[in-house]
Amino acid sequence: MYKRVEKARDLFLSGFNCSQSVFGAFNDIFGISDDMAMKISAGLGGGIGRLRNVCGAVNGGALVIGLVYGATEGSDSEAKAQTYKVVRELAEKVAVMKGSYICKELLGRFESESYVPDERTDKYYNERPCTGMVMLCAEIVCDILVEAGYEV
Repeated sequence: MYKRVEKARDLFLSGFNCSQSVFGAFNDIFGISDDMAMKISAGLGGGIGRLRNVCGAVNGGALVIGLVYGATEGSDSEAKAQTYKVVRELAEKVAVMKGSYICKELLGRFESESYVPDERTDKYYNERPCTGMVMLCAEIVCDILVEAGYEV
């Protein structure tokens, strides 16, 4: 297992959301401080603001992919296309392995309309797929970074 997968897991188990945990496992590669990484990715947890859309762990991975392939000029359609391609590959791998990349489908009975996060307890961690999703997305992102020439 990659050390960054362990880091993502540990961040999640310490109380950070799924997006923060994945993004926070890689921010140092790009010279982004831990505090800034947590702020950048904070709103994407719970399927974006607990709306239960695209899984926050996938969103965190998409942020990392954007740092690797993202366009820095509005006219750079090649970089945009490459970014979207790799983000789709991440989402498709998750869907194949877990049946979906949509938070509410992954959570099933834990769907909530509240924006207030649930208390983190042993029961929370044991009953939800979130820790595994964080680890899976971090592992896929590690593979993507290695393929792009980064040391993880």
